[in-house]
Amino acid sequence: MDQNWIFRTTPRIVFGCGSVGQAGTEAKAIGISRALLVTDPGVKAAGISATVEKALLSAGIKVVVYDAVEPDPRIEIVEKCASAARDGKCDGVVAVGGGSALDIGKLAAVMRKNEGPIGKYFGIDLVPSPGLPTVLLPTTSGTGSEVTPIAVLSDEGEHLKKGVVSPYLFPKVAILDPALTLGCPPGVTAASGMDALIHGIESYTSIHASRFTEFLAFKAVETIAGSLRTAYANGADLEARTRMMEGSLWAGMAFANSGVAAVHAFAYPLGGEYHVPHGIANTVMLPYVMRFNMVGSLKRYADLGPALGAAECRSGMTDTDRAEAAIAAVERLADDIRVPRRLRDLNIPESGIPVMAEGVMKVTRLLANNPRAMTVQDAVAIYRSAY
Repeated sequence: MDQNWIFRTTPRIVFGCGSVGQAGTEAKAIGISRALLVTDPGVKAAGISATVEKALLSAGIKVVVYDAVEPDPRIEIVEKCASAARDGKCDGVVAVGGGSALDIGKLAAVMRKNEGPIGKYFGIDLVPSPGLPTVLLPTTSGTGSEVTPIAVLSDEGEHLKKGVVSPYLFPKVAILDPALTLGCPPGVTAASGMDALIHGIESYTSIHASRFTEFLAFKAVETIAGSLRTAYANGADLEARTRMMEGSLWAGMAFANSGVAAVHAFAYPLGGEYHVPHGIANTVMLPYVMRFNMVGSLKRYADLGPALGAAECRSGMTDTDRAEAAIAAVERLADDIRVPRRLRDLNIPESGIPVMAEGVMKVTRLLANNPRAMTVQDAVAIYRSAY
């Protein structure tokens, strides 16, 4: 039976080397005359935010800078950023950086037009009205935030990451310039690249996947798996950087519509409780969640084997063997780019597993997409297998 599906994404996407120079004209075209430029200290130190600021100024746009975005940002960062937009009388937001900077930019734009606190918007479709217009420029190939209606914050009170999901979080424009990723360090390239790969894997196997998201997700997995090692080992390879940005874009477009699932749910307590970087937390949990899930979507996991570069996949193999080959392929990739694959390698105490498992079960938004139902006992067993 044919599926009925709806597909949403950022309405204008500008892609290509040198496209950062269009930030001013793109911002002006959507009515921004006084921009809040949101970024983080690392992007500022690299001179990237200055390049964006120059493009905005050359278009006649006044600029107010907020450059204090932190990794895995707390709720307080949104409040400070929104205050900067209010105090600066800004009529639009331009965010440049990794996923944290883009998420903070999106949320600050929304909070300028909606009453706080931000906590009341955690969940799906709870933001009542649009925010300021936004332009997003990613500097990593990872989160896909520039094409998703999602932003994630760390709730220090509950030691958990929480998401705001709303169509009002889609930016008006996304500018993807692969050259902005050339200075990305190997460790960040590896972690963010694995995050993008996992977006593709989870989108492809989500119970809410459509034929269109399956197409995008499969292509994303194939492209990222074929490019990540080169981008990690030789960060100056512009071809690999371009392919990674394409793959991250496609994965982001896919999961914005089909959702990610249990791998991300398991990563949230690791980030919220122990401040493990998001891409690393996802990578550690990936093979163990895949092995648990594969009986719930065996054919799809089997199909991912060739896309992941599992050379041992051949005609005549059972779906189970092909799915196991896919799991082995992601393990080899993580090893090759030196991303940890065990909780013990991250100094996570084994005694913390029961509390983290309870945290997983709170992430109902993501578990609802998972191809296999899960109990808290399952979550404990998966964490233990990853230890």
